[in-house]
Amino acid sequence: MLLTDDGVSIEARYEPSPGVGTEPSGQLALVVGHGFSGALERPALRRVASAFHQRTAVITFSFRGHGRSGGRSTVGDREVLDLAAAVRWARRLGHRRVATVGFSMGGSVVIRQAALYGKADAIQPLQDVHQGERTGRAAGRTDGVLGFPGEVLGSPGEVLGSPGEVTDALAGPVDGAAPDAVVAVSSPARWYYRGTAPMRRLHWAITRPTGRLVSRYGLRTRIDPRGWAVDPLSPVAAAPLIAPTPLLIVHGDRDPYFPLDHPRMLASAADPSTSELWIEPGYGHAETAASADLLARIADWAAAHA
Repeated sequence: MLLTDDGVSIEARYEPSPGVGTEPSGQLALVVGHGFSGALERPALRRVASAFHQRTAVITFSFRGHGRSGGRSTVGDREVLDLAAAVRWARRLGHRRVATVGFSMGGSVVIRQAALYGKADAIQPLQDVHQGERTGRAAGRTDGVLGFPGEVLGSPGEVLGSPGEVTDALAGPVDGAAPDAVVAVSSPARWYYRGTAPMRRLHWAITRPTGRLVSRYGLRTRIDPRGWAVDPLSPVAAAPLIAPTPLLIVHGDRDPYFPLDHPRMLASAADPSTSELWIEPGYGHAETAASADLLARIADWAAAHA
C-alpha cells in the first residue's frame, strides 16, 4: 500500500525486470494508470502488465476509489497524487528511469501529472502551475463537475483555457515524482465530452445518485459525490507544459468513447519536437482493446525515450 500526499492509501504491485541479475538503477520502470472502473486485479490491466513485464519492470496500482485503494474517485483530478506516489515508489526501488503509461482516464492523469510535477521546480511554484479553467459555473456545483474528461462548456470543439482559481489538488512535495517519459493511450483532450453514447452513459453513472450506486456495486468504483469546485487543468492545456519530457499520444480510429479530434487536439497543443502521435487502425479503447503488438511497441518507445 502506498500513501498519497493527501493521505489516501493506494494498493500497488511491483514486478521487477525479468533480466537475471539486473540492477533496477539501470532499468526502466513503467508505471501504469488504468481507465475508469479498472483496478489492480482486473484482467485487462493484468494483461497489460504481463506484456510490459516481458521487457522491463512494471508498477501497477488502483486509483483511489477503485479496487482495494482507499478514498473515492475524482475522475482524473486528485488521481495525479496517486500516480505521483507510484512514481516515487519506483524511484525508491532504485529506478533512475521511469515512464508513465495511462489508459483513458489514466491517460488524462499521466498528461496532467507530468505537466504539474515536471514544471513545478523548473518554472514556478506548484500552486501557480495547477490552475483550473473558468467555466462560468458556480464553485461547488456538482451537475457535471465530476464529468469524465471530454467536452468543455461552450460551443462544440471550443476549449476554454483561461486560467481560473488555483485548486488544492497538489499540496505535497514534488521530489522524485516527475516521469522521464509519458504515454497517453485513448486519452480525452477536454472535459465534459458527451458526444458518444458510451460517454453519455458514463456521465450518468458519475453525476447522478442512482448512477453512483450502480458504479459502486456494479463497477466496484466509488465516486466522490462532491464534484469539482474548480475544473482541474485539462489535458489539452497540460500537454504543452510537458516538454522537454517526451510524450507519446496513442489513439484508435475505432475508439467508441473519444473520436479522433481528441488525440489531434493533444498533439497540436504539445511541443512537436518532443511528442509523437500514433493513430492505430482498427484499435478500440484503452487497455481492454490494446493488442500485444501495440503494447510491445509502447514499451519499446518508452525504453528508447525515457
